[in-house]
Amino acid sequence: MVDYNIFTLPNGIRVVHKEVQNTKIVHCGFILDIGSRDELEEQLGIAHFWEHMAFKGTTKRKAYHILNKLDAVGGELNAYTTKEKICFYASVLDRHMESAFELLQDITFDSIFPEKQIENERGVILEEMSLYHDSPEDAIQDEFDRVIFGNHPLGQNILGTSESVKSFQRDDFKEFLRTNLNTERVVFSCVGNIPLKKIEKLAEKYFAQIPHHVGERFRLAFDKYTPNSETIFRNITQAHCAIGTTAYELSHANRLPFFMLMNVLGGPGMNSRLNLALREKYGFVYSIDAGYHPFSDTGLFSIFFGTEKTQVERGRKLVLKELQKLREVPLGTLQLHMAKEQIIGQLAMAEENNTSLMLMMGKSILDMERIDGLESIFNRIRKITSNELLEIANDRLNESQLSHLTFLPEN
Repeated sequence: MVDYNIFTLPNGIRVVHKEVQNTKIVHCGFILDIGSRDELEEQLGIAHFWEHMAFKGTTKRKAYHILNKLDAVGGELNAYTTKEKICFYASVLDRHMESAFELLQDITFDSIFPEKQIENERGVILEEMSLYHDSPEDAIQDEFDRVIFGNHPLGQNILGTSESVKSFQRDDFKEFLRTNLNTERVVFSCVGNIPLKKIEKLAEKYFAQIPHHVGERFRLAFDKYTPNSETIFRNITQAHCAIGTTAYELSHANRLPFFMLMNVLGGPGMNSRLNLALREKYGFVYSIDAGYHPFSDTGLFSIFFGTEKTQVERGRKLVLKELQKLREVPLGTLQLHMAKEQIIGQLAMAEENNTSLMLMMGKSILDMERIDGLESIFNRIRKITSNELLEIANDRLNESQLSHLTFLPEN
């Protein structure tokens, strides 16, 4: 059953809306099909820099007025950049929804990139880069992207390099937008207790006048993975390990069962196999997780954990042992049932978060041209078999195809 509405404006921007009851808060935002993987070599970090600069001045407002517009009424304004998406979004009381629509249009499409603000924000981003470098838990994730994807744009740090960040000027942002912005690949998503007619009226008022634009972007596909292994010595007290490989793309039929397999292996539940093996049984780690991040043309499977330097190899062997079990031993009937119930419950609870729901809707329209309802997803989960999971484990978790990255203390 379709429980959302979608319509397209003359400029190609799609608006998706889900009306929910028993809430006074509206969550809304623009999701753009632009990310750090769309940067040229000399543009590394400019997508993330643009996300920052959107708050620093438009044709109508200075930075203070942008920040104060929703804060003054108890709302929130935020943004983020990923490898393939940039999002500007807001949460406000329903009576201030129109202000949120107007402000989001302003910062997304009418930024002027004031030169003084570029200099100020340059320092902020350089500090952000230093903060990441000082946090090995975050730094190893960025470095592992490089280990997996090499010199491909997916392997580059979203923040860019200090050299690239120091080089950007106003014209660089304008050129990046001119090349990459495509209004036909922009979705405005909204969740709240608001009738569709009001959403249509406000979208027509604030978004329909945005000029239609199709850039010249060419997104380089990734197709040359080679297993790699690196050890990096850093000024840290604890060792950090990453293990992984490429995985299925967004449109692949195995995406959902592989996601379920990762949930069994190292999902958020304390009963995940990796948590039971490394933390509960041996006390080697405080936390360990397995993640799966699909992209438009490939994906990333990764395991991260931190431990004492003397326990690195024992911890790694335990991880490989759990992967071997998934390749060799099919889930029993009860194990399979419990795995399905766990992921169904987690997905149902995730949809209770309306901010996450709003963002998911927008990304789904861009990635899949549809939004799958929960019951549809649940039905697909219920049809997954142990043999299917076993085949997927042997396809994607082959030990010879795994890459390794280790941060070790210098002393």
